[in-house]
Amino acid sequence: MGRLLRGAVADLTPLRESADYRRIWFGQGVSSIGQQMTAVAVSVQVYALTGSTFATGAVGLCSLIPLVAFGLYGGAIADTVDRRKLGLIGSAGLAAVSAMLAAQALLGLRQVALLYLAVALQGAFFAVSSPARSSMIPRLLPAEQLPAANALATVSMNLGMTVGPMLGGLLIGAYGSQAAYLVDTVAFTATLYAMWRLPAMRPDGAQHGRRASVLDGLRFLREQPNLRTSFLADLAAMIFGLPRSLFPALAVGFYGGHADTVGLLVAAPAVGALAGALFSGWVSRVNRHGVAILAAVIAWGLSIAAFGLTSGHLWLGLALLAVAGCADTVSMIFRNTMMQVAAPDEMRGRLQGIFIVVVAGGPRLGDFESGTVAALTTPTISAISGGLACVAAILLLAARRPAFLRYDARHPSP
Repeated sequence: MGRLLRGAVADLTPLRESADYRRIWFGQGVSSIGQQMTAVAVSVQVYALTGSTFATGAVGLCSLIPLVAFGLYGGAIADTVDRRKLGLIGSAGLAAVSAMLAAQALLGLRQVALLYLAVALQGAFFAVSSPARSSMIPRLLPAEQLPAANALATVSMNLGMTVGPMLGGLLIGAYGSQAAYLVDTVAFTATLYAMWRLPAMRPDGAQHGRRASVLDGLRFLREQPNLRTSFLADLAAMIFGLPRSLFPALAVGFYGGHADTVGLLVAAPAVGALAGALFSGWVSRVNRHGVAILAAVIAWGLSIAAFGLTSGHLWLGLALLAVAGCADTVSMIFRNTMMQVAAPDEMRGRLQGIFIVVVAGGPRLGDFESGTVAALTTPTISAISGGLACVAAILLLAARRPAFLRYDARHPSP
C-alpha cells in the first residue's frame, strides 16, 4: 500500500537531484503567491477608487495586450541571448513594479492610470522573462524527468492561485493594499537568488547572438504537426469548454447562491488542478503523450458538459469543475513536456512565447464564446454545448492527425 501511494503522489526526483531546479521551483512558487496577492490588491484598489466593475475588469485587458505582444518578442529574445540574464532582468523588473505599487499605495496617490500602467508593465516583464525561464528547464534536467518537473511546476502555480488570493485578502483587510505589494516585492528575492545561482544559459551553437525572428517560430510550429496539434488541443479546451464568464449568472440562477457561490465556482477548477498535480507520480511512466493529451481534454469537455446539467446541486457542480481542473493539469503536463523534448533548443524560447499567447488569449476567447452563446440561448445551454463542442473538436483533431496518437516520448518528433 505504501509503495502504491508513493507511486501515485508527485515525483520529487527533479527537486532531489538538481539544486538549480530546486531553487527555481521554490522561487517561482513564492513569487507566484506574491503576484496573486498583488493581483487582488490592484483589483481592490481600482474598485475602491472608481466604484466601477468595468474599470476593474479593464485591469485584465491592460495585462493581456503586453502579454500577447511581448510574449512573442520575449520568446525570440530568449533564443538568442543568455537566458539566465534575461530571466534576471525580467524578475528584477517585476520586483521593481511591485515596489512601485507599494510606493503609490503608501503615498496615497489614488491614480487609476498609474495602476493600469503598473499592470501593463507586469505583463510585459512576465512575457519577456517567462519563455527564458521555461526553456531553461530542459538544460537542467534529463528528458525522463521533465514530466515530473512540469507536474511540480503545476503544483507551485496552483498553490499560488489558491493561497495567494486568500493571504492577499487577509493582508489587505488588516493592513491595506500596501502590505500585499510589499510582501510581493520581498518574495521576488527567492526568484532573483535562484536566477543568480544558475550557470550561463546561452543558446546552442551559432544561434547565440543572432537575430531570431518571431515569424520563424510561427513557421516552425506550422511545419511540426505534433506540436501544432498540442497547441490546437489546448485552444479547443479554452475556447469551447471554459465557462468562467457564466459563473456569476449560474451562481444566482442555477444554484440560488450569491457572491460566495461565485468564489466557490472559481476556486473549484484550481483545487482539482492542484490535486491532479499532487497525485501525478504516474505521469513519468506514460510515453504516449499524444493519447494522454487528447484523453485529458476530452475528460475536460465531458466534465464541463456534465457541469451544465447540475442545476440545484452545487456540490456536484463543484466536483465536476474539480475533475475538469484535474484533467487540465494532466493535459498541461504532457503538452509542456512535448514542447520541451520534441522542439530543438534554438526554438524553445519562441515556442514558449507562442505558448504564453495561447494561454493568455485562449481563456479570454473562451469568456467571449461562452458569454455570447449564453446571451443568445441560456447559461445552461452555453455550458453544455461548449463542453460537447470541445469534445467534438478533439475527436476531429484525432481523426485528422492520427500520427499524434502514435507520438512516443521515447522517440520524440515535433
